[in-house]
Amino acid sequence: MKCQTIKFKKQPKIVGSYSIVGPKEGEGNFKDYFDYIMKNDFFGEKTFEKAERKMVENAIIGAIAKAKLEVKDVNLLVAGDLLNQIISSSYAARAFDFPYLGVYGACSTMAESMAVGAIIVDGGYYDNVVCCTTSHFSTAERQYRFPLEFGNQRPPVSQWTVTGAGACVLSLKGEGPKVTMATFGKVVDWGIVDVNNMGAAMAPSAMETMLAHFENTSTTPDDYDLIVTGDLGKLGSEILIDLMEEKGIKLGLNYGDCGQMYYRRDQKTLCGGSGCGCSATVFNSYIINKLKKGELKKVLFMPTGALLSTTATQQGESVPGVCHAIVIEG
Repeated sequence: MKCQTIKFKKQPKIVGSYSIVGPKEGEGNFKDYFDYIMKNDFFGEKTFEKAERKMVENAIIGAIAKAKLEVKDVNLLVAGDLLNQIISSSYAARAFDFPYLGVYGACSTMAESMAVGAIIVDGGYYDNVVCCTTSHFSTAERQYRFPLEFGNQRPPVSQWTVTGAGACVLSLKGEGPKVTMATFGKVVDWGIVDVNNMGAAMAPSAMETMLAHFENTSTTPDDYDLIVTGDLGKLGSEILIDLMEEKGIKLGLNYGDCGQMYYRRDQKTLCGGSGCGCSATVFNSYIINKLKKGELKKVLFMPTGALLSTTATQQGESVPGVCHAIVIEG
């Protein structure tokens, strides 16, 4: 197997992080960790798309402030989202006077943006890089599935796109958890054609990246305090556990999935959360908090992405998945 893992020599630090979520997310299991909970999904705007853009802007400003930096100190923004032409990130970037690099990995984008940002900082090319990802339930639903007014019934395997944005600042200066490794994943497609069954479509890519990471780094699940996938949800995370066990690797109690853990059962999200904002907000709130307190010392963070589009789906294409991983140490 070719090495897919980068080990960072200087180990960039996460010196600031910020999370902003919608009201439904603010009632979920991580409510005590988010920096800001919106009163409604419009966030003072006239459309959901404009609300999502505003979430990105606020997450970026919040992360910079928590890093005890000013906007003028930022050298680069690496960001992405789920909308066509990643408009939430691109439109938000026009509000800032620093370079912008748009990335897209669907729901894996938080890890992708951080991996790219860490490479740039570790190489000494820029001092302070902001990484940000967002999603919004209402914008994602009407782009990928049905108009909200249609009121379609959701199948049991479906997940709820998280309304939320997470951002962090990477730097060699200051204090914070270190990004020590990144494993870039391959695109994997096992022929899932049900656009609602994201967990089953993405689980194989999570398996492939996890296997590559363990082999490249000579580590096992026991070497991590927490291994967390991004948004496989209840079904997808169960599939991943089975797939890994077939490969001879047993995932224990230190494994979890952001989507499965995000909402309470009575919130009726079926298989749990998904979307770019799912792993982004959990990472930039709960996980960062635990790392800073020393309750977690080594985390393998592995968001997964379903690389579909409505055009490809309508042409009968299956749903390919990708998973990128980063290692963060307290």
